[in-house]
Amino acid sequence: MKNDMDDLLNSVFGSRRTFSAPKPKAETPKKAKSARPAASAEDSMDAIQRAVAENQRILTEKARQQSRDIAALNESAIADIERISRELQSPAVQNLATGTSAAREAPKPMAAGRGAEGFSGAVQALEQKVFGQEAFLKSLVIAFKRPYVMGHEGERARNAMLVCGAPCTGRRLALRETVRFLKDSGVFASADTAWVDLALYPSPSQEKLFLQDLYAALAGDAEVVVFDHYEACHSGFLNVLSELVTEGKSPLQSRYVLQNGRLIDAGGALVSDAVSALTPRGKYLVFFSERGAQALAGRFGRPFVQALGDVCETQPLGEEALRRIASSQEEALCARARRSLAFELKETSLLISEAVASCGKTGSCRAFLDFFETVYRALAQYKLENDCPAPFSVTFLGGGRAAFGAKELSLTSLLPDGADQSLASVKAELEQLIGLSEVKQYVLGLEDNLRMQQRRSAEGLKTSDVSMHMIFTGNPGTGKTTVARLVSQYLKALGALSGGQLVEVTRADLVGRYVGHTAPLTTQVIKSALGGVLFIDEAYSLYRGRDDNFGLEAIDTLVKGMEDYRDDLVVILAGYTREMEEFLTSNSGLKSRFPNIIEFPDYTADELLAILELQTKSRGYRLDERCREPLRAYFGAVQSLHARDAGNGRLVRNKLEEAVLAQARRCASDEHADLSLLVPEDFDLTLPS
Repeated sequence: MKNDMDDLLNSVFGSRRTFSAPKPKAETPKKAKSARPAASAEDSMDAIQRAVAENQRILTEKARQQSRDIAALNESAIADIERISRELQSPAVQNLATGTSAAREAPKPMAAGRGAEGFSGAVQALEQKVFGQEAFLKSLVIAFKRPYVMGHEGERARNAMLVCGAPCTGRRLALRETVRFLKDSGVFASADTAWVDLALYPSPSQEKLFLQDLYAALAGDAEVVVFDHYEACHSGFLNVLSELVTEGKSPLQSRYVLQNGRLIDAGGALVSDAVSALTPRGKYLVFFSERGAQALAGRFGRPFVQALGDVCETQPLGEEALRRIASSQEEALCARARRSLAFELKETSLLISEAVASCGKTGSCRAFLDFFETVYRALAQYKLENDCPAPFSVTFLGGGRAAFGAKELSLTSLLPDGADQSLASVKAELEQLIGLSEVKQYVLGLEDNLRMQQRRSAEGLKTSDVSMHMIFTGNPGTGKTTVARLVSQYLKALGALSGGQLVEVTRADLVGRYVGHTAPLTTQVIKSALGGVLFIDEAYSLYRGRDDNFGLEAIDTLVKGMEDYRDDLVVILAGYTREMEEFLTSNSGLKSRFPNIIEFPDYTADELLAILELQTKSRGYRLDERCREPLRAYFGAVQSLHARDAGNGRLVRNKLEEAVLAQARRCASDEHADLSLLVPEDFDLTLPS
């Protein structure tokens, strides 16, 4: 008790003083002092009692405050626990737990029938913009409406569908207009559509790029993700898409994290927020193709096709639909010509008839879309070449002709030189080549088969794909590159190719410098040649034996590209005869894709002399008659000994350049010399050793 009282007094007086009774002093002979008055002692006790009471009050108040604080802390802790529990159940945290991104909230569960009223009138509205595809439009609207009627939960695909049919039958337009309608009617929050071109990922080396692009499409604002050109995609990436459709998620094999909204490979780093899987995030997944479900099963597997909710296929367009589309294109042409060229077009109904006729019985509007673009290019070229008042009247006369004011012209004649060479001009240029009679016969013979297939297509009959890929074999300088250029123009004039350009490459343009570089490099070259001819000179250099992994990868990518773009690409390989035979063994599918092997023979001495005369004339010189026999004998000797490495066209070019330089030295000191004449003294006819 005494210790408790001491602590109490210390708290009252703010010190560690100890109060105790005074010790009695020892008796002394002197008289003791008198004691303190009794009243003073009582006052001290009263003060002590008051201090004790005040301290008790303070302690009680502190205890009550502490009790209130503890209660408040308990309430806050309980609230925090409840809040954390709710957050753990939220879609964002569940996304993180399943490996998807928490950066964007997952779509909320869709109640059965929610939003179905927004589809009212969709088919009728779409029929005003997409002609001749009533059944297709109805099936497309049903595919988008399905999850709103049948219900949808979680992050699985809202619906997965195949949209297929022939090119230029309205597939893209219908899909785009359907999404726009659903946005306007309040069903969708966005009118955007995310397109993923699967042709960009032809080999395993594009895995990271594929996953990043796929994640970006799935995490974006677009409600619909479309996958196009699956035929050109690596099978491993198709498995990822198949899992998204069949399983609702696709586990990632490597460790990935999110960085600024992008999926980044974490490598071997230990991270707490790694993304372990991708999910469709409640999107519509649309697979776009010209082929039906059976072809899809061959690449994705049967379970994938069975998991598709809908298959929507366009039908061939009838004549009435083609006329409606042609009429809309005619209106667009008139508006474009008026706006950009200040041309007033008249009698444009003739264009509609010609455009429809160009389609034949194919059921596709592809031909007359090109037709209207060609007409506009011709109009623009006339505007560029002539001063025309505004407005300027152009009247169409039919048969590809039009009256520009008082001047009547063919529309094709207005196209820029080289932009659209006629078949006759290409044939004439080919015929002017010296020698190569068998090569010319083969090239010109392509026309008969192509014309027959075009006629069958126009009649709606089944056509057979004819491989036009070629191999040119022979020694250098025999005209392989020149003929390849003419072949590209010839096939363009026949309508077999859309572009007609020649892309000439070698090994250095196709083979990369490090692992993973070759496939995308080769794919890029292939795409640059689409619509024309890809000419690979010294193609045998791509194969340097079984240990040349880079070269073999380029060949494999080339073979795959030829298959993926077989309708709009011709590949011509060139090289020495013996080396090309060995090259064809480097890939099992290579030889079967090149059924046309054309041998370019060495030129004869007379043919080389004729080539020399043509080149001499083209450079503004003429050949002295005394040169002919020595040159003929020289060419014959070189061809018999060194045609493989020093003969043919290169020999002629080198001899002419040497002669021009020698003539310049000879005439420099002779003011009266004929500056255009080449004489025997100008030619060094020493045979190479």
